[in-house]
Amino acid sequence: MLIVELKNGLTIDRALKILKGKVAKTKQLKQLRDRQAYVKPSVERRDELKKAAYIQKLRQEEEENN
Repeated sequence: MLIVELKNGLTIDRALKILKGKVAKTKQLKQLRDRQAYVKPSVERRDELKKAAYIQKLRQEEEENN
């Protein structure tokens, strides 16, 4: 559980901003969305391979342009 301590002079808006940052850094929201539906391990691997190939393609194109 994420905790944001309110210190003297810290507004609620600032505390919410800090909380949103912590949620983004810990990837809690992404984990919750991923757990909404079951994904077979083979599909997860396939998606990882697609992502890796895409990133590799982008890097290769970047090297060719430089």
